[in-house]
Amino acid sequence: MINKEAIGRFVFGGAIMSKPTLHDVAQAAGVSYATADRVINNRGNVAQKSIDKVRDAVARLDYVRNVAAANLSRKRVYRLAFLIPKGTNAFFNRIRDHIAQVAAHLSIESVSVDIFEVSAFSVDGLSKSIADFCEKDFDGVAIVGLQSALLEAPLAELRARGIQVIGLVSDLPRDFRAAYIGIDNVVAGRTAARMTGMAHAGGHGAIQTFAGSLDARDHAERLDGFREVILADFPHLTVLDPILTKDDPSILRTKTRELLAQQTHVTALYNVGAGNSGLISAISAWPEQRPYCIVHELVAHSRQALVAGHIDLVIDQRPDVEINRAFAVLRALIDQREIPTMPELTPTIYVRDNLPADPLNAIMKAQNT
Repeated sequence: MINKEAIGRFVFGGAIMSKPTLHDVAQAAGVSYATADRVINNRGNVAQKSIDKVRDAVARLDYVRNVAAANLSRKRVYRLAFLIPKGTNAFFNRIRDHIAQVAAHLSIESVSVDIFEVSAFSVDGLSKSIADFCEKDFDGVAIVGLQSALLEAPLAELRARGIQVIGLVSDLPRDFRAAYIGIDNVVAGRTAARMTGMAHAGGHGAIQTFAGSLDARDHAERLDGFREVILADFPHLTVLDPILTKDDPSILRTKTRELLAQQTHVTALYNVGAGNSGLISAISAWPEQRPYCIVHELVAHSRQALVAGHIDLVIDQRPDVEINRAFAVLRALIDQREIPTMPELTPTIYVRDNLPADPLNAIMKAQNT
């Protein structure tokens, strides 16, 4: 039974007098402070009867766990990991740089971060890397995901071991992660289709699509959204099956050159993935025959291509915001708090006229002043 005397200290005449402490919860539940602490902080080795008493007292006293105090007393270190595709992909280089920046900023808050790399679009490689985390000492991991049943068992094992798992940029199987941090990729694809359709101004044409891999959920969803809009609102346009590139610039360069050399009826190009430096290299050699072109992610070479008129539009998913959110969500999950409310991540559309200031130019100007 709840200790009514303890409750009376907090509610008198309908007014809350002070915030209940863990000592108050222990007294109201009729257990020791150590037992209450073990229940509140999920330390285990507590009888179910005592767990029920403590939880009942927490509910009646409206006790709110002081996460900061608990972490301080336990000398909590947040051990986080990011599993990112390896290679020279400019977008993921941008991701790595921002992870490092945030990690350096949060180091004073006892956050440690490791970045691990896995072969891009390799389900077997990703499955093995996830399984390896079961033997590592981490509290949470953000994973650039793929879609495969082969990932379900190692993800389930991670969660069984108490490691918080979130999908980043490209989602994991939904039932085996706690959250997804990224844009709505169907919306991104629909946006690309809308802009492509408008650019044709009612004329006929064919759109060649490119994708790294259809195992990547973000690539598959962008293509789905793209096809939906073209089919519904621009039926005079044809969407060609995607050329799969593994986000390899050399493959994109070769395939695009072959396409342009054939002088086909293709009037637009849409790459849902990365490797755009190869695409841009091929297009720049055919300025008079260049189709309308949309790519993803604002990096150095896509910025330069916009300025030079080699491509028409870039859809950027703001990875700096995604990384900030990944840190916040992982820490909330580890602390067993509700995930903070965050506005929907909306992709940004860039054309040559609305580009933000070039960070490289800003650095050079600062060095010359």
